[in-house]
Amino acid sequence: MKKLRKRFQGIYWQQMFVTTGMVMVTLFLLGVSFFSLSYNYTKNQNIENIRSKAVVMGQLSVSYLENGRFMDMEELRTDPDFQKLASFAAVVSDAQFMICDTEGHVLLTTDESLSGQVVTMPEKMTREILEKGSSYKKDDLGGLYDSRRFVVGVPATNPLSRETAGVVFAVSEGTSLDVVWRGLVGLFVMTALVVLMIGFMASSISSMRQVQPIREMVQATRRYAEGDFDIRMREEGLSDEMGELAASFNNMAESLQQTERQRREFIANISHELKTPMTTIAGYTDGILDGTIPPENEQQYLQIISNECRRLSRMVRRMLDVSQLQAIDPLRGGNHFDLCESMRRVLISMEKKITDRDLDVEADIPEEPILVLGDNDMITQVIYNLLENAAKFATPGSTLYLGVARMEGKALVTVRNEGETIDPEELPLLFERFHKSDKSRSEDKDGVGLGLYIVRTILEQHKEKINVTSENGVTTFTFSLATK
Repeated sequence: MKKLRKRFQGIYWQQMFVTTGMVMVTLFLLGVSFFSLSYNYTKNQNIENIRSKAVVMGQLSVSYLENGRFMDMEELRTDPDFQKLASFAAVVSDAQFMICDTEGHVLLTTDESLSGQVVTMPEKMTREILEKGSSYKKDDLGGLYDSRRFVVGVPATNPLSRETAGVVFAVSEGTSLDVVWRGLVGLFVMTALVVLMIGFMASSISSMRQVQPIREMVQATRRYAEGDFDIRMREEGLSDEMGELAASFNNMAESLQQTERQRREFIANISHELKTPMTTIAGYTDGILDGTIPPENEQQYLQIISNECRRLSRMVRRMLDVSQLQAIDPLRGGNHFDLCESMRRVLISMEKKITDRDLDVEADIPEEPILVLGDNDMITQVIYNLLENAAKFATPGSTLYLGVARMEGKALVTVRNEGETIDPEELPLLFERFHKSDKSRSEDKDGVGLGLYIVRTILEQHKEKINVTSENGVTTFTFSLATK
């Protein structure tokens, strides 16, 4: 029971119930309005038709009196010609007539069921006819009939003297009205059922199309929770908001898959990077403790242990730097600084490393300031990391290039060195965490593989990108910054 209740609480059934309910309420309101208007219109038409016939009968009754054939209305009862005329009018009009005096006493009736009876019409209705000129009601006339009927009364007035000789009542069962109205009701009910069925089918199809992608997303999220990011949403045939949602969902899945892949790579890389120095430290420490390493060599191996500890410290510090950089928005303050001055300071700080490797420097830095948008310290670190990396892998005696130029509202910074050519397939991997090529591993024992990753992270925080090319032994790093 609980499972069944939960099933009917789903989006599909909720939308179905809402749509069906709205259609039914709309049909109900339209039906009430339609029935009311059609019934009142048909009723008024019927009443007006009966009233006109009653007026004609009243005029005929007065005409008989004016011709002198009767001295008063009492004589109408014994006049066979007038009875025939009244009966004919009743057949033609589909109504029964009662001709009464001014007190409501029936003098003549065309209703054979009332023949021989002394009938008096309701006093209130008779008085209303004499005062207002007509009267209408649906009544059984005080039990005179077994069901309520349409009763219309008009005065029989002499058109010349304006004297009222009596009143005429026209009584109709309203059968034609009921037949017409029932026909309209039946037609409306049939139409309403067809509309309801069409609405139900359309709502069912529409709801199913909307719910199916959501069900697929639910299944996909369960797979994602289990660590499987390979599943994708179907986008074919979805051109509305659900299509956009499916596309966004797939993009999210791609991002999650990439994040998971990077997480695994990060764990694998950091495990590898930590394993090597820790193995070295543990091995040399055990060697000193158990006497495997001679006392005269202890100083040498203690120095190696110290270097590895410092490398571990640098690695942890760099990792903390990356975490802090990702939490900073350098563009929020809208600050500008002189890029040329920052580049000069980096060159001065790198003088010893450049001199130690016997490198020449070609600096193309304008004398006039170039103001760029961003954080001065972070961009200075970018230039320092790139220049340090270029100096580290440059061929001794070669030339380093550091320059900046304006181009289309941007400041274009270039760092270039001469050394080994980097394989094209390896170029995109240079900015990944802990990535170091085989050559760099042999030449750069102190590196932790985070320098270029920090460069990319800082530039992404500045909404900029960095490009790298390596051809014929010349490797060039280029990035841009927005100028003022």
